[in-house]
Amino acid sequence: MRHIDVQYQNNNYDIVPDLMLDELISSLKIKQFYRFSEERWVTVGSDRIRGTGGSYSGPERRVGDSFSEKRMHA
Repeated sequence: MRHIDVQYQNNNYDIVPDLMLDELISSLKIKQFYRFSEERWVTVGSDRIRGTGGSYSGPERRVGDSFSEKRMHA
């Protein structure tokens, strides 16, 4: 099991199991967590976090994807 560094709303820091992260984010108990893949702190509410929706303004990555086309025409 992996662990993640988090900063709570009261500015205390902790290390929690990664399975707790989604719950801590959705309950607004943390303000930041450390994303090791980017080597930086991510701020809840301002940085992009998986599963929180939002819009994508980049290029369409599914164009020409035969799997997506087959699924759409099935």
